[in-house]
Amino acid sequence: MQIHDVARLTEDLAGVRHTARNGLAEWRYHGRLVARQLDDVHLVIRADFGYRDSMLRQFPETFSVPARYVKHMMVVADLAEGDDGAIEDASKQRGSFNGVPTDKDEPGDEAMPCQLALDMALELS
Repeated sequence: MQIHDVARLTEDLAGVRHTARNGLAEWRYHGRLVARQLDDVHLVIRADFGYRDSMLRQFPETFSVPARYVKHMMVVADLAEGDDGAIEDASKQRGSFNGVPTDKDEPGDEAMPCQLALDMALELS
């Protein structure tokens, strides 16, 4: 998976805006960070702790949590070596974007367990 694939997935979500800072892509929903490109092959994605733990257990080769993110609801995805399907799922988690609906959501769908904000207005420094 490459960053343009992530862009395509996240930009399909209503209300998500793409910007770039220092040449690196980031996506926000009403100003809240939901994902940010760290470098050419790593993406930090907002994920609540339960969802993050699940992704780490299921896909340890794809997701990691560096020390600087341990206290934050964030997970780092390895775009070069990771599982594309798992990264796609994490990028599109409705809860990651505080309930931002995707085109595929149907009325009455339950929000996914992650509230990543992907309730977190986490700003990375």
